[in-house]
Amino acid sequence: MQMKILFAGAIFLGGWLYAYFFIRQILFNLQTAYPTIRKMRAADPELIGAGAMKYTLISMVVCSFFLLVFGFVVIRFCKLYLLISFFSGALIATLLLISRTRVENRAMFDAFCGTYYRFVPDDELRTAMFNKDPGKIKQRLYNMDLKRDMVPDFKKED
Repeated sequence: MQMKILFAGAIFLGGWLYAYFFIRQILFNLQTAYPTIRKMRAADPELIGAGAMKYTLISMVVCSFFLLVFGFVVIRFCKLYLLISFFSGALIATLLLISRTRVENRAMFDAFCGTYYRFVPDDELRTAMFNKDPGKIKQRLYNMDLKRDMVPDFKKED
């Protein structure tokens, strides 16, 4: 009985990691990357390169593939109590991650800037994104006569 509890706990952690590595990336793509890229494209089609959408699509496909493969392996080889443990770990992690993967979260905006700066052709904007400085990003967009709504307002930390 103790071994079953230990296995259930271990596979619960596996489900948590499953969600953290793959579902979190899909949530980031859906809630941060795609909306920000769309806003940048709406402001100016040349503001971010077409490679950004391809990069995000490849990320979605790869993460979906691993989700399906690991999900199939767990469903195929685990007993019912382990299935429940695995998917409850994944569900709890997903519920905790949903609110943290929005573009309004500073860490997610910084992750977007740190990943997608290479697709921006404008040197000053690319540098501001590389440095993850929302103020400089907004200033550069203002200098380019573009909408600045793609950069959320973050509260200054005291």
